[in-house]
Amino acid sequence: MSSFLHPAATGRENTGPSRMQNRTPSRIATHYRAITSHLAITPPVSVVIPAMNEAENLPYVFKTLPEWIHEVVLVDGNSTDDTIEVARGLWPDVKVVKQVGKGKGDALISGFAACTGDIIVMVDADGSADGQEIVSYVSALVGGADFAKGSRFANGGGTDDMTGIRRLGNWALCTLVNRKFGARYTDLCYGYNAFWRHCLDKIALDCTGFEIETLINIRVVKAGLKVQEVPSHEYLRIHGVSNLNAVRDGIRVLKVILREKRVPKAARAARRPAVLPVGAPRGEAS
Repeated sequence: MSSFLHPAATGRENTGPSRMQNRTPSRIATHYRAITSHLAITPPVSVVIPAMNEAENLPYVFKTLPEWIHEVVLVDGNSTDDTIEVARGLWPDVKVVKQVGKGKGDALISGFAACTGDIIVMVDADGSADGQEIVSYVSALVGGADFAKGSRFANGGGTDDMTGIRRLGNWALCTLVNRKFGARYTDLCYGYNAFWRHCLDKIALDCTGFEIETLINIRVVKAGLKVQEVPSHEYLRIHGVSNLNAVRDGIRVLKVILREKRVPKAARAARRPAVLPVGAPRGEAS
């Protein structure tokens, strides 16, 4: 059995305090956390949520998050509503990072730098992701994967929020990545993923927009990391309007694919890493 796994004792209570109480920040990986009635793990799990003006959606997002996670890192993109206040009301010890730059990619890179967990999970703030699926991602990682990739088109997955044009574009771009990089993805442009924090040293993220998800998927493959797809269901955004533009962002994704094919691994490794070491400030954390 993996050193990260342990059978959960029958009837064992979750030893972590309620999400509505302040948590002890000194939890360490030598303590097992029960994540189901039959499974306990040691690695602390950080959840990164990039958000801008998502105050109305955060209650739906936070209520699905498991209580056993180590920390929630909310990256606020200069919201003009009560996003930060709502997040703190829902999860009192949430770590808030105030984004300095712009774009989803920049927000995620800032959030990754603030994480202290061994496992990092990416979750959107619009209510489209079910936090209860996190256990499936974590199980894939402690079972041997380096990167657990959410897929709406794997067996058991699905989506309520994709037009025919977006579906066609996603399929075409996914097919292109598979052929050019030897990947075997069934989904490409999806932001619900998880990975071991040490993987950041191998993929050196350096883009600011929605194309960050494609860049991660490509560089994970180029780095030779073990990928396991996790079936995931994408729900409709609950409130507000998405900033995603299918044509504009599709072109940016295509540019990333073509650029990555031209960049040798050795040249990329020589770049200055965009993800800072843990503890190094990238945005204002509180």
